[in-house]
This record gives sequence, C-alpha cells and structure tokens, in this order.
Amino acid sequence: MRNSLSFDDVLLAPRYSEIFSRKEIDLTSKLDNRLSLNVPIISSPMDTVTEREMAVAMDNLGGLGIIHRYNSPDDQAALVKKAAYDNAALNVGFAVGVGEDMVERAQKCLRAGAKIICVDIAHGHHVLMRHALSVLRNTFGDEIHIMAGNVATRDGYESLVNWGASSVRVGIGGGSICSTRIQTGHGIPTLQSVFDCQFSEYAGEFPIIADGGIKNSGDIVKALGAGADFVMLGSLLAGTTESPGEIQVSANEKYKVYRGMASKDAQLEWRGRVSSEEGVSSKIPFKGPVDEVVKRLEVGIRSGLSYSGAKSIQEFQAVCDFISQTSAGAIESSTHIQVRY
Repeated sequence: MRNSLSFDDVLLAPRYSEIFSRKEIDLTSKLDNRLSLNVPIISSPMDTVTEREMAVAMDNLGGLGIIHRYNSPDDQAALVKKAAYDNAALNVGFAVGVGEDMVERAQKCLRAGAKIICVDIAHGHHVLMRHALSVLRNTFGDEIHIMAGNVATRDGYESLVNWGASSVRVGIGGGSICSTRIQTGHGIPTLQSVFDCQFSEYAGEFPIIADGGIKNSGDIVKALGAGADFVMLGSLLAGTTESPGEIQVSANEKYKVYRGMASKDAQLEWRGRVSSEEGVSSKIPFKGPVDEVVKRLEVGIRSGLSYSGAKSIQEFQAVCDFISQTSAGAIESSTHIQVRY
C-alpha cells in the first residue's frame, strides 16, 4: 500500500535568490501554442462560481473562466456571447457534459465566441469520456482546445491525452464542498495526483490543471512546483461580486451560496432529481470584487517563486525542493499565536 501526500504534508525549502522585486517574475503559462494566460488561474465551471461576470473578470486579470453547463444550451451560449461582447479579446471557455446535448452546446457556444471546450465530468477516466473526446475531435477538428477531466492518476491523464484532450484537470474528491471520497471511498490527494502525472512523457506538452483542495496561495505554489501548469479554483473565487447568486444577509453578515454540482440542491435545481449525492451546499462570506482576491493570490504566488529564486513557473519547477512535514510541523506552519489577556 503506497503513501500519498496532500498540500499540508509538504513544504518547499527556501533557496538562494537574486530576485529584487516580485515584478521580475513571469507567471505566464501556455494552454497550447495559441493560448497562454498571464496568471495560471482558471475559475471552476460551477453555477455558483462562473458565469459571464466571472469569465470577463478572469480574462481581465490574466486568467480564464469556464462558464458552467447547468442550464440550457441556449442559455449557456447567451452567457458566452455576452462575455465575448463585453471584451472583444476575451479568452472564454465553456463546459459540456457527455450527454446528448454535448455537440449542440459546443456548436452554439463556439459560434458565440468561446475558444475552449471543457468536458466536465466527475470521473473522467471513463468510456463516456473516451467517446465524448472522439466525437468532439471528429466534429470540430484539431484546432479547438479541449480541456477534459477530472482524473486522479497518471494512467488517467495519459488516457485522456491519447483520447484527444489538449489539457487535463487533475484531482478527484479534494474540493471543499465535494464528498466523493466519503460517499465512494475513492480519490487521491490532489497534490499526489499532480506529482504522479508530471512523470508522464506527456507532461509539459499537455498542460496539467490541479483542481481541488487548494486553500490558499501557498497551495497554488506547491501545485505548480509539483508539476501543474495551472490551478482551477472554486471556493477561493466563490462569494465574490462576480460569482453568480444574490448577496444574502444573516445576523448582519453578508454571504453567497456555494455548492457542489453533485449536491442535492444543485441536482434538484438543474435536472429535477438526485442520482448520487457527492457534494454539499454551503454559505460563503461575501468577499467583494474578485480582482482583489486574485491579486492577493498572485502576490503570494510571486513571493513563493521568489523564495526559490525562480523567475518563471518553468524555472521554479526545475529547482524547487519539496520536503515532508509532520503534523506538528503543519501546526507550526499555520498562525498559532496564543492570545493572553
């Protein structure tokens, strides 16, 4: 039985640095030869995270938004079209499932101005994913970028690449509102999944997107160091001005709803029934504009690379030095002041 590492199990050893300013650090990462992002952050295709406003904001910040699929093909295409018209240079992605309306969604959203298809299912290492990627490639050709996932193993990553994926979302069961590991007993810590996938011969050519379990900028730095080219964020971007949903007030505190797409509430709303409940619905404090959140994360990422003396993600991956830490070390790593009165 092999061991696996999660974000809190590891740290990065500081290295000699000649970086005078975080502005010297280039966070550019390529999705493919035509598409690159200035910030390696992608917003999750969840109905409480990414619609038009989030997609526009993420593009303006140098990242990418993936508009969720939990609506009709026409409604999804309308969101894409509004995002494209808001910003003519917008890189916007959209999610599809593997159901009967997959091609219809893709055709309408691509016509509306989207540049990236995200095949979005909970267990991506599956025959339905293989079929979906084959159909999408045969329909739209090799030029369109197809992101696919989620998978948790090197074998899954390599299968999706062989089936036609341009980039792969890596991580199963690590999301803050995901209960897959509890309900099914399956999953691998996201960091370990990234470690495993980066040893593939495809790593570097077919981007790895770490998805799930990321709680702060330090976790993003660890994911990038482990071999991820991008991270996908849900809870860190939820509860912002640009995330879907109304601001609610309770006990004088503002909040928004944040829910897993396999939660009971989400399933009842978008398809009228519950099949397998592998997520929960929660409240998340209102955070204000998403640009403030992303800019704080960006500052943390740049600082992280500077501690290893690296001026780019690629240089960082080549020199970063991981160490494991005990549970006592994890406690020491967090703020732990004891306030005395």
